[in-house]
Amino acid sequence: MKALICSEPGYLIYDEFELPEQKPGYTLLKVKCIGVCGTDIHAFEGTQPYFSYPRVLGHEIAGEIVETSHNEFKKGDFVTIIPYFNCGECQACKSSKGNCCVSLEVFGVHTDGGMREYIAVPNSCLIAAEGLKLSEMAMIEPYSIAKHGIKRAALKNGECAVIVGAGPIGIAAATFANLTGAKVLVLDVNKERLDVCKSILPTVETWTANEGDILEKVSEFTAGIMANVLIDASGNLNAINSSFKFLAHAGRYLLIGLQSGNISFSHPEFHKREATLLSSRNASKYDFEEVIAHIRNREIDVNKIITHRIPFLELGDRFPELLNLENKVLKAVVEF
Repeated sequence: MKALICSEPGYLIYDEFELPEQKPGYTLLKVKCIGVCGTDIHAFEGTQPYFSYPRVLGHEIAGEIVETSHNEFKKGDFVTIIPYFNCGECQACKSSKGNCCVSLEVFGVHTDGGMREYIAVPNSCLIAAEGLKLSEMAMIEPYSIAKHGIKRAALKNGECAVIVGAGPIGIAAATFANLTGAKVLVLDVNKERLDVCKSILPTVETWTANEGDILEKVSEFTAGIMANVLIDASGNLNAINSSFKFLAHAGRYLLIGLQSGNISFSHPEFHKREATLLSSRNASKYDFEEVIAHIRNREIDVNKIITHRIPFLELGDRFPELLNLENKVLKAVVEF
């Protein structure tokens, strides 16, 4: 089988491998479609934390079962996977928080991922996705990340949510924030991405962050109280640090975006607000199942964020295109 390997930052090479060994408790999948995540982009750039090379990228999987020992699945079933492999024994796992396991291994980050024709994954990570389109299956994981974040923030009907970053995770977060009945404002420096967000979510407000006074806009949107829930989905250190000023008294600041630097903010300003700072890592099985239900019920359309579709055997040459702002890439999927 062919696999695409990120040998070092900036370099992707195809190589031939034997099919994965079929071990007890594992399922062999034929990869049918895979989403390109910001994690993959940052790994290619050399800016992704928790990363080592060489590595097969990719964790947003749509696959077909080739062989399985799982008694609830059979050959030919279409599935996605939970790509976070946890130990089951640490305090986080025992508290039903396997998504932030002490020794967590993320498929395509800590271990080789899905940018290959076949993969073997633990039976426990399979999620049934029959009836969904392949591209929809590949979008379940990023939308589950956003779903988990909105639940972590405990956003309520009528609250004001300000989301920084209109990439796939930011738009997905705005989607679920909107479903709570909250008022939602999305900020980004990229007008094209905000236009996509607005076309998907007409009731959500958007604002181009490099046009006009952002603080004034947030104050106007929130009637002066500022954001009850502030969400970073940009992963940009400057954006994270500069957004603290948007936070309401008694507000919650949720970090879904990830970067490798140190966050810096005024302790007195944060303290007087009795604010809460939260991180959101990965997602749970329940998040995956809820996202699938939203898709099946046509409450959300995850295909609308897909802007590029690339054949697997062209990805090695075309991957740098995904970093070029002129190509207006929001979300790319790789088709096998």
